Amino acid sequence: MSSAPDGVAPEALTDKTSSQEGKPARTLGPLRMVIRETIKYPRQLAIALLALLTSSSATLAIPARFQVIVDKAFGLGANVDVINESFQYLVMIVVVLGIATAFRFYFVSWLGERVISDIRNKVQSNLLRQPPSFFEANSPNEISSRMTSDTAIIDQVVGTTVSIALRNFITAVGGVIYLFYLAPRLTAGLLIGIPLVILPITWFGSRLRNISRTSQDRVADIGARTAEVLGAMRVVQAFNQEDHEREEFGKVVERNFATAKRRITIRAVMTAMVMMLLLGGITALIWQGALKVADGSLSPGTITSFVFAGVIVAGSFGSLTEVYGDLLRGAGAASRLGELLDEQPAIAAPARPMALPSPARGKLSFENVSFRYPTRLETAALADFSLTIEPGETVAIVGPSGAGKSTLFQLAERFYDPQAGTIKLDGVPLTSADPAEVRRRMALVPQEGVLFAANARDNLRYGNWNASDEQIWEAARAANAETFLRELPQGLDTFLGEGGARLSGGQRQRIAIARAVLREAPILLLDEATSALDAESERLVQDALDRLMQDRTTLVIAHRLATVRAADRIVVMDKGRIEEIGTHDQLTRAMGLYARLAALQFDDVAFAAAEGR
Repeated sequence: MSSAPDGVAPEALTDKTSSQEGKPARTLGPLRMVIRETIKYPRQLAIALLALLTSSSATLAIPARFQVIVDKAFGLGANVDVINESFQYLVMIVVVLGIATAFRFYFVSWLGERVISDIRNKVQSNLLRQPPSFFEANSPNEISSRMTSDTAIIDQVVGTTVSIALRNFITAVGGVIYLFYLAPRLTAGLLIGIPLVILPITWFGSRLRNISRTSQDRVADIGARTAEVLGAMRVVQAFNQEDHEREEFGKVVERNFATAKRRITIRAVMTAMVMMLLLGGITALIWQGALKVADGSLSPGTITSFVFAGVIVAGSFGSLTEVYGDLLRGAGAASRLGELLDEQPAIAAPARPMALPSPARGKLSFENVSFRYPTRLETAALADFSLTIEPGETVAIVGPSGAGKSTLFQLAERFYDPQAGTIKLDGVPLTSADPAEVRRRMALVPQEGVLFAANARDNLRYGNWNASDEQIWEAARAANAETFLRELPQGLDTFLGEGGARLSGGQRQRIAIARAVLREAPILLLDEATSALDAESERLVQDALDRLMQDRTTLVIAHRLATVRAADRIVVMDKGRIEEIGTHDQLTRAMGLYARLAALQFDDVAFAAAEGR
């Protein structure tokens, strides 16, 4: 994998990133990526900042207005006009605060959702550029977690945490300035007392965050266990393991409950501590203020305003300590997403790709190719392999498991590059061509037809997204799929379920063949396309394949004797090398590896007859 340091296996990088899941970063540096995405929307950002400044100013204006109200609007003989004016100003401040808060919430939330949508799109676009080797070394489930949980964390940071942090910072700074204006000595005492409140909150808060992350992991364990068991319910019930699974699930639930109890305990102690310190501090503040009012150095309105503002300042400082941990967690999430954004594909088009000949001929050649998978470097999948498939030729690839058959397809579609040798398509080395152009000239029918959670039309059009309904039905007819497609409740608009769950294996495979028909590619790759089917489905699929293979260069991996017999050539592979090449009759008479495979896997009767027994 391109991002792995020299000498470090890709698996090590995977372990490292997986172990960081959900953990905070040590610095806020990775949030620069989030900031770059945010400043792309200057108008919304400016409105959000203006609303934030307005709401913070309005918050600090409330205690200032209470000072006037208490000193001039309370008590016997107070002027009615003064009372009305004082409360009118207070109402006006509250209205401004409400409107500014609404604007702040809308635009900050808008920025959070917009930024996270942009990041998700960028990450997904970059993932689509990565070759299969990347997903061998990086678990798709772990990547999916980054795309959901980590982006949700960043959404919270941009849409909530940053706003809270800025609001509390502005309020705290402005509040301290105002407090010094009201009562410098009391303010100095308040600033000394604030750390006594914040430090316990910080200490308990860090432990609460740690136990909360553990609690989230336990909840995730419940979800994973549930999905695993429900997905294999037929196996569970077939082997009468309901009691076992019930017991195992109970253990997972109890672990979650034990973690939750620790979290609740810490939260309860933290709440008690905060209430005692905060309310105790306010009591002490009011006590000192009462003494100042008694000796005439402060007015009742001043001490009221001071207490009000002091509570706001203390709360702001306390919130800042909490949001810092959330910012660090957001930085960790941004760092993990940044790794996916920065990942450069190991397979990419050259700066000046060589054009493939037009019209396409369909000639494919392997010249002294050697290849080892990145995650299995100790074993050679292909060793000094050479083979040329002529235009329009059908070549069958047979051999025992692990012989390197499927590797040929992987290399032909340039999902990997060989460590040695050259692969050419119509005379052009694949490494000199654009991978997208190479794949556009090939159509793959895999061992199991892969369908998406969409309707039949979209699954068929995956081979050619611009295909008309008429072309779709022609392809379905060629693939022996027309009859069952027309019988679907809504025809081509019928939703096929997750992975095509509403269809049989043979039906899924025939849709995969129709998809390949719509591809109209000169080279056809068949990867054991009938091996997992019953006899009737196999007959229908094979009939469709026979039509599809006409006038196309076909490379087929098959264990079905009829397909092998019909091939122009049969290539027998073992341990990444070619053992034999010839027709079925030639290889059967040679009594080599093919003959043994034919006896074991294909047709014992036909093999015995070929031996003359």
